[in-house]
Amino acid sequence: MFSRSERLFLRPAWSEDIPDLHAAISDQRVVSNLTSVAWPQAVEDARDFVNRPRDRRHPAFLITMPGARGSRIVGAIGLREDAECAELVYWLAPEVWGRGFATEAARAVLRLAHTLGHREVRAIHFVDNPASGRVLSKLGFQPVGNVSMQYSHGRGCAAPAREYRSRLDGPGNIDGDPAPQDDGARRLRFCGVPPVISVALVA
Repeated sequence: MFSRSERLFLRPAWSEDIPDLHAAISDQRVVSNLTSVAWPQAVEDARDFVNRPRDRRHPAFLITMPGARGSRIVGAIGLREDAECAELVYWLAPEVWGRGFATEAARAVLRLAHTLGHREVRAIHFVDNPASGRVLSKLGFQPVGNVSMQYSHGRGCAAPAREYRSRLDGPGNIDGDPAPQDDGARRLRFCGVPPVISVALVA
Protein backbone atom coordinates (compact mmCIF):
# COMPACT_ATOMS: atom_id res chain seq x y z
CA MET A 1 0.00 0.00 0.00
CA PHE A 2 1.34 3.42 -0.97
CA SER A 3 0.25 7.03 -0.54
CA ARG A 4 1.54 10.23 -2.14
CA SER A 5 1.05 13.68 -0.62
CA GLU A 6 2.24 17.05 -1.89
CA ARG A 7 5.85 16.63 -0.76
CA LEU A 8 6.06 13.10 0.64
CA PHE A 9 5.79 9.51 -0.49
CA LEU A 10 4.51 6.98 2.05
CA ARG A 11 5.46 3.38 1.36
CA PRO A 12 6.06 0.05 3.12
CA ALA A 13 9.48 -0.72 4.58
CA TRP A 14 11.74 -3.13 2.70
CA SER A 15 14.81 -5.06 3.84
CA GLU A 16 17.17 -2.71 1.99
CA ASP A 17 15.79 0.16 4.12
CA ILE A 18 17.19 -1.23 7.37
CA PRO A 19 20.45 0.83 7.49
CA ASP A 20 18.75 4.12 6.55
CA LEU A 21 15.80 3.45 8.87
CA HIS A 22 18.16 2.76 11.76
CA ALA A 23 20.09 5.96 11.03
CA ALA A 24 16.91 8.05 10.84
CA ILE A 25 15.47 6.92 14.18
CA SER A 26 18.74 6.81 16.10
CA ASP A 27 18.26 10.09 17.89
CA GLN A 28 17.30 10.23 21.56
CA ARG A 29 15.10 13.27 20.94
CA VAL A 30 12.92 11.07 18.71
CA VAL A 31 12.90 7.92 20.81
CA SER A 32 12.14 9.73 24.09
CA ASN A 33 8.77 10.76 22.62
CA LEU A 34 7.80 7.17 21.80
CA THR A 35 6.33 4.51 24.06
CA SER A 36 7.45 1.17 22.65
CA VAL A 37 10.80 2.03 21.08
CA ALA A 38 13.91 1.38 23.17
CA TRP A 39 17.00 3.54 23.48
CA PRO A 40 19.63 3.13 22.23
CA GLN A 41 18.34 1.75 18.95
CA ALA A 42 20.06 -1.28 17.43
CA VAL A 43 20.10 -2.36 13.80
CA GLU A 44 18.13 -5.43 14.91
CA ASP A 45 15.31 -3.13 16.08
CA ALA A 46 15.02 -1.67 12.58
CA ARG A 47 15.10 -5.18 11.11
CA ASP A 48 12.30 -6.29 13.46
CA PHE A 49 10.18 -3.33 12.34
CA VAL A 50 10.72 -4.11 8.66
CA ASN A 51 9.91 -7.81 9.09
CA ARG A 52 6.89 -7.37 11.34
CA PRO A 53 3.65 -8.86 9.94
CA ARG A 54 1.21 -6.17 8.86
CA ASP A 55 -2.55 -6.02 9.06
CA ARG A 56 -4.22 -4.58 5.97
CA ARG A 57 -6.55 -2.44 8.11
CA HIS A 58 -3.63 -1.09 10.15
CA PRO A 59 -0.88 -0.29 7.63
CA ALA A 60 2.52 1.15 8.47
CA PHE A 61 4.59 3.36 6.17
CA LEU A 62 8.00 4.88 5.91
CA ILE A 63 7.78 8.62 5.34
CA THR A 64 10.11 9.42 2.46
CA MET A 65 10.98 12.72 0.81
CA PRO A 66 11.54 12.39 -2.96
CA GLY A 67 14.40 14.34 -4.44
CA ALA A 68 16.80 14.46 -7.37
CA ARG A 69 18.94 11.72 -5.80
CA GLY A 70 16.07 9.44 -4.79
CA SER A 71 13.75 9.27 -1.80
CA ARG A 72 15.18 9.82 1.66
CA ILE A 73 13.64 8.19 4.76
CA VAL A 74 12.63 10.93 7.19
CA GLY A 75 10.22 9.08 9.48
CA ALA A 76 7.48 6.51 9.81
CA ILE A 77 3.72 6.62 10.33
CA GLY A 78 0.82 4.23 10.49
CA LEU A 79 -2.25 2.90 12.22
CA ARG A 80 -2.02 0.56 15.18
CA GLU A 81 -4.80 -1.72 16.35
CA ASP A 82 -6.34 -0.65 19.64
CA ALA A 83 -9.10 -2.14 21.80
CA GLU A 84 -11.73 0.37 20.64
CA CYS A 85 -10.39 2.14 17.57
CA ALA A 86 -7.33 2.58 15.41
CA GLU A 87 -4.40 4.54 16.83
CA LEU A 88 -2.33 7.00 14.81
CA VAL A 89 1.39 6.62 15.48
CA TYR A 90 4.35 8.38 13.89
CA TRP A 91 7.82 9.83 14.29
CA LEU A 92 9.99 12.19 12.25
CA ALA A 93 13.75 12.70 12.12
CA PRO A 94 14.80 16.01 13.76
CA GLU A 95 16.28 17.31 10.51
CA VAL A 96 12.76 17.79 9.10
CA TRP A 97 10.99 19.05 12.22
CA GLY A 98 9.03 22.27 11.83
CA ARG A 99 8.28 21.83 8.11
CA GLY A 100 4.71 20.54 8.37
CA PHE A 101 5.63 17.00 7.31
CA ALA A 102 3.91 15.37 10.30
CA THR A 103 0.61 17.07 9.49
CA GLU A 104 0.94 16.29 5.79
CA ALA A 105 1.74 12.61 6.32
CA ALA A 106 -0.92 12.15 8.99
CA ARG A 107 -3.59 13.76 6.83
CA ALA A 108 -2.82 11.22 4.09
CA VAL A 109 -3.04 8.34 6.57
CA LEU A 110 -6.34 9.59 8.00
CA ARG A 111 -7.83 9.70 4.50
CA LEU A 112 -6.67 6.12 4.06
CA ALA A 113 -8.10 5.16 7.46
CA HIS A 114 -11.48 6.46 6.36
CA THR A 115 -11.24 4.43 3.13
CA LEU A 116 -10.39 1.31 5.15
CA GLY A 117 -13.57 1.71 7.19
CA HIS A 118 -12.24 3.27 10.39
CA ARG A 119 -14.64 5.77 11.91
CA GLU A 120 -12.61 6.88 14.91
CA VAL A 121 -8.88 7.26 15.48
CA ARG A 122 -7.07 7.96 18.74
CA ALA A 123 -3.60 9.31 19.43
CA ILE A 124 -1.52 10.31 22.42
CA HIS A 125 1.49 12.51 23.04
CA PHE A 126 3.62 13.05 26.10
CA VAL A 127 2.77 16.31 27.82
CA ASP A 128 6.34 17.56 27.44
CA ASN A 129 6.05 17.14 23.65
CA PRO A 130 3.50 19.87 22.85
CA ALA A 131 4.48 19.96 19.16
CA SER A 132 2.61 16.70 18.65
CA GLY A 133 -0.45 18.22 20.31
CA ARG A 134 -0.36 21.07 17.82
CA VAL A 135 -0.18 18.58 14.93
CA LEU A 136 -3.21 16.72 16.27
CA SER A 137 -5.19 19.93 16.65
CA LYS A 138 -4.46 20.86 13.03
CA LEU A 139 -5.79 17.46 11.99
CA GLY A 140 -9.08 17.95 13.83
CA PHE A 141 -8.34 15.77 16.85
CA GLN A 142 -9.96 16.75 20.13
CA PRO A 143 -8.47 16.11 23.59
CA VAL A 144 -10.53 13.74 25.72
CA GLY A 145 -9.59 15.69 28.84
CA ASN A 146 -7.54 13.01 30.58
CA VAL A 147 -3.84 12.82 31.31
CA SER A 148 -2.46 9.39 32.24
CA MET A 149 0.96 7.98 33.01
CA GLN A 150 2.37 6.02 30.05
CA TYR A 151 5.56 4.00 30.08
CA SER A 152 8.20 4.98 27.54
CA HIS A 153 10.85 2.39 26.72
CA GLY A 154 12.93 5.18 25.24
CA ARG A 155 12.93 7.08 28.54
CA GLY A 156 12.99 4.01 30.75
CA CYS A 157 10.19 5.44 32.89
CA ALA A 158 6.56 6.53 32.82
CA ALA A 159 5.55 10.08 31.90
CA PRO A 160 2.23 11.96 31.69
CA ALA A 161 0.52 11.69 28.29
CA ARG A 162 -2.59 13.30 26.84
CA GLU A 163 -5.09 11.42 24.67
CA TYR A 164 -6.98 12.74 21.64
CA ARG A 165 -9.78 11.35 19.48
CA SER A 166 -10.96 12.15 15.95
CA ARG A 167 -14.08 10.91 14.23
CA LEU A 168 -13.69 10.30 10.50
CA ASP A 169 -17.35 10.20 9.53
CA GLY A 170 -17.32 13.89 8.62
CA PRO A 171 -15.37 15.16 5.60
CA GLY A 172 -14.03 18.10 7.57
CA ASN A 173 -11.99 15.81 9.77
CA ILE A 174 -10.36 13.97 6.89
CA ASP A 175 -9.19 17.25 5.44
CA GLY A 176 -7.69 18.28 8.75
CA ASP A 177 -10.42 20.72 9.83
CA PRO A 178 -12.26 20.47 13.13
CA ALA A 179 -15.21 18.08 12.96
CA PRO A 180 -18.67 19.67 13.16
CA GLN A 181 -20.39 19.30 16.51
CA ASP A 182 -23.90 17.86 16.87
CA ASP A 183 -25.34 20.02 19.65
CA GLY A 184 -23.13 18.36 22.18
CA ALA A 185 -24.49 14.88 21.52
CA ARG A 186 -21.14 13.56 20.36
CA ARG A 187 -18.83 12.61 23.22
CA LEU A 188 -15.22 11.59 23.07
CA ARG A 189 -14.45 8.48 25.09
CA PHE A 190 -11.28 7.63 26.95
CA CYS A 191 -9.81 4.19 26.26
CA GLY A 192 -6.28 4.61 27.62
CA VAL A 193 -3.05 4.02 25.70
CA PRO A 194 3.71 7.42 20.84
CA PRO A 195 3.34 7.41 18.67
CA VAL A 196 3.85 8.03 16.91
CA ILE A 197 3.48 7.60 17.16
CA SER A 198 1.46 7.30 20.37
CA VAL A 199 1.73 10.31 18.61
CA ALA A 200 4.99 9.79 17.90
CA LEU A 201 5.49 6.13 17.96
CA VAL A 202 5.58 3.71 15.18
CA ALA A 203 6.90 0.47 16.54
